[in-house]
Amino acid sequence: MNVLCVKCKGRNLCGRPYCPIMAKISSQKKVNLGAKQDFFGETPNIFVGKYGYPNVNVGFLSTEEYKDHDAPKKWVKEGVGIQQVINLRTELVNSSFRAHIKSFDDRFMQMSQEVSLAHKPVDVEINLNKKPSFSLSFNQDAMPHGPRVSVKQARITENPKIPHKVEKIVDDDLKAAEAVNLISKSNFDEHYITKVLSLGNLGSESRRKIVPTRWSITAVDDILGKKMIEDIKNYSSSDYLAYFGGYLGNYYLVLCFPDVWRYELFEMLAGQTDSFATDYENYSGRREYAHSTAGGYYAARLGVLEGLKKIRRQASVLCLRFITNEYWAPLGVWVCRNATRKSIESKPLEFGSKELMLDYVRKFAQKKFGMNIDPILRQSDLLNEINSQIKLNHFN
Repeated sequence: MNVLCVKCKGRNLCGRPYCPIMAKISSQKKVNLGAKQDFFGETPNIFVGKYGYPNVNVGFLSTEEYKDHDAPKKWVKEGVGIQQVINLRTELVNSSFRAHIKSFDDRFMQMSQEVSLAHKPVDVEINLNKKPSFSLSFNQDAMPHGPRVSVKQARITENPKIPHKVEKIVDDDLKAAEAVNLISKSNFDEHYITKVLSLGNLGSESRRKIVPTRWSITAVDDILGKKMIEDIKNYSSSDYLAYFGGYLGNYYLVLCFPDVWRYELFEMLAGQTDSFATDYENYSGRREYAHSTAGGYYAARLGVLEGLKKIRRQASVLCLRFITNEYWAPLGVWVCRNATRKSIESKPLEFGSKELMLDYVRKFAQKKFGMNIDPILRQSDLLNEINSQIKLNHFN
C-alpha cells in the first residue's frame, strides 16, 4: 500500500514514505462501511479522556471480533507494522459516557472497572445512540483511534477473568504506588497495570479516582521506574557501554558511564541537530514533569532501568533518540518504551574511556544518520556534570 501525503500530492516533499492522515482515513472508511449501532463484541480496554477534567469521557473500546487489537507486547514480538497498528486501533469503537472522576456509583463506571481489571477481553453487548462513523476530515488527532459514540446501553455477558492476586491488591487499602509495584511483581506488564490504575482501582479507598489514560500511562512508567532506581543505586558502576537498537523507525543510542545514577534524554529527527527536545535528572531525581520530552522520557527511562537491573549495574545514562522517516505515523509512547528495550537488549560495545566512547558516538551518528552530534553533546547537562565533578581519587 502506497498512501501518499495529501499536501505533497505524491512528490514526497515531507520526506515520509506514507502519509499518516491518508493512512488513518483509509482505515476509517472501512470502519464506516461495517460499523453497527448495536453489536455484541469483546472489550479489551477502557479509554479515559482528559478534556473537561474532572468531568471526563470514559469509553468501552470494543470490536465484534478481537484479533489482538490492544496487544502492544504481542505486536512487538510479531513485528506488526505501523499500518497494521493503525488498522487495529481504528476498529476499536469507543462507546463513551460522561463521568466525574469520583463517580464510582454509576452503572457504566462499575462495568468499566470490571473490564479494566480483567486480564483478557470481556464479552460485552453494546447499544449506541447512533451508528459509529468517522468524519473524514484531514484535521485528525495524531494517535489512531476508533470512532467515539455515546453509549445508550451496555451489558457484560460473562464473568470477567480478574486475576486473584490483583483482586487481593485492589481490596487492600494500599497507596497507589505500592499497589502498582505489587502488581508488577506478579508479572503483569505496564499495559495491563495502566488500565487498572486508570479506572480508579488503586490507592487508599478515600482517595481513589479515575485517571485519564494518557496520564496513567506516564504515572505507571514513573512509579515502576522510581522503584528500580532505588534498587540500582545499590549496584556497582557499569563500564563504558554503548547500546543501539530500535523499533518502528525509532532508534536509541544508550550510553552508560561508570558513575552514579543520572539520566538524560535527547529526542531529535534523524539528520537534524538544530531542533531537539531534552530533559534530565540527577542522582536526586526530578521535582517536576519532563515537559520537553513528556511521556517518552519516562517510557524510555523504564526500558533503560530494566536493562541496568538485569546486569545489576548502576550508571549515568545518556539516551539519544533518533526519529527517522520510517516512523511515519505517531502511535504512542509504548513505541518509545519498546524501542529502548530493543536497544538495551542488544550486545553493547565496551570502551576503555569516556573519550573513546564519545568519539565512537560522533562517527556513528555521522555514518548512520548523516548528522554532526557535537551540538547535542555540548548541551548535555549529564556530560557537563561528569566533566566538571571532582572524584575522590583526585585528592590521593
